[in-house]
Amino acid sequence: MDTLALEAKNVGGPDSEKKSAPRARPKPPKKAKRIVYFEVEILDLKTKEKLLLLDKVEPTSTVLDIKALFHKSNPKWYPARQSLHLDPKSKSLRDEEILQTLPVGTTASFYFSDLGSQVAWGTVFLTECVGPLLMYLMFYFRLPFIYNSKYDFTTSKHWVVHLACMCHSFHYIKRILETLFVHRISHGTMPLRNIFKNCGYYWCFAAWMAYYINHPLYTPAFYGQQQVKTGLYTFLFCQLGNFSTHVVLRNVKTPGSKVKKIPYPTKNPFTWIFALVSCPNYTYELGTWLGFTVMTQCVPVAFFTIVGFVQMTIWAKGKHRGYVKEFRDYPTLRSSIIPFIL
Repeated sequence: MDTLALEAKNVGGPDSEKKSAPRARPKPPKKAKRIVYFEVEILDLKTKEKLLLLDKVEPTSTVLDIKALFHKSNPKWYPARQSLHLDPKSKSLRDEEILQTLPVGTTASFYFSDLGSQVAWGTVFLTECVGPLLMYLMFYFRLPFIYNSKYDFTTSKHWVVHLACMCHSFHYIKRILETLFVHRISHGTMPLRNIFKNCGYYWCFAAWMAYYINHPLYTPAFYGQQQVKTGLYTFLFCQLGNFSTHVVLRNVKTPGSKVKKIPYPTKNPFTWIFALVSCPNYTYELGTWLGFTVMTQCVPVAFFTIVGFVQMTIWAKGKHRGYVKEFRDYPTLRSSIIPFIL
């Protein structure tokens, strides 16, 4: 009887067990993530007047996107002309900064300032370089109304004068070619008013030094050929070094990207100075004009070298601080412009 009872219980077999097993409930569909949009208010930096209110701005929008939206409502203020700040006294926001990463709530206020009419950096560089090149040649060929009329279109009897013209022309032709084919400029534009300041600096100094070097009464270097050759070799060495460092700086920049990388020395010996200096392009530029000063023994050239050194030191220190702040593993041995000193 017990055996029959057991057989009766198992009549359905495995299939009956499957039928009686409870079915697994399907998982409920995942709820779509809710996007929290921002409300962006743009105020005038000086008057605090509300210029525009942007509604439903996506959290992943960049500062450049906000500038583009502002430009649609105010066509005269194109993105390159705009400077946006979180606070009237704070620094200008970078174009690549993302809205949701900024220290603002869902209602964000930006302060707008007008940078004025802009001009491409490449145009500025070319204008800076073409001017001194032509300016120097005008004095070298002694065009009328520069010196006494009896010296019009005459040439100097001192070979160092012709050498100086070749070196000066080489320097600025090199800079023009680098602007066209080497440099990758991270900042697209600069205020138009700056072009007059920059060109005034380079053009006037070029005219001042050219006037004295090409003057009919110019006196060559006191120590003769030895001094001229020392200056020439220094000039050429530093020009090669300057070009080599510019190539390194080009290679660490990705086209169209503003991501910064640490420049390191390469197999080229001229780049080994990167182990000791953050801005060796300025170091070599300083050496270039020191060599030109020694070669020509001209006071205006020396003054141009000193002024340039002060300005390049300011730029180099700023870039060095930026490297140290941005990269934790930045080489501690590096100085700004002069190894172990400055």
